[in-house]
Formats: sequence, structure tokens, C-alpha cells
Amino acid sequence: MVFFIPICCQFGEGVNNPCKCKIIGPTLGFVGFVLTAIVCWPAGACMYCCCRDEANNCFGTPARVNESTSMAIPF
Repeated sequence: MVFFIPICCQFGEGVNNPCKCKIIGPTLGFVGFVLTAIVCWPAGACMYCCCRDEANNCFGTPARVNESTSMAIPF
């Protein structure tokens, strides 16, 4: 059985560490995005008929998890 572990890299001037690259934060953010999307997107699809505003918030939750996790870990 083969498991694929995603590795995400972010380079740029706005990064807080001296080498100007982040690996752990974006990778954990991506993993959190996938795990949250598995739960939130089907739940949002079920809620969409009754309460559209809450469903739209549910659809956007994985993106917010990815951003907050990626920004919380500075390396």
C-alpha cells in the first residue's frame, strides 16, 4: 500500500523566516483543507436547499482553515 504525502512550498518576501521559504505550514494547511473539505462540502450541499447563507459559509470553511493554519506556522 502506497501513501502519498503532499509537500507544499511557499517562497517570497512576506515570509517571516530568514530563508524566505515555508514548507511545514503550507503542507499542514493543505492537509487540513482536505480533511475539512471531506466533511464540509457534503454537509453544505445538504443544507443548500434550506439555508443558503449557512451553506455558503460551510463551503468556504476549508479555505479559511488552510489560510489560518498556513499563516500560524512560520516555517
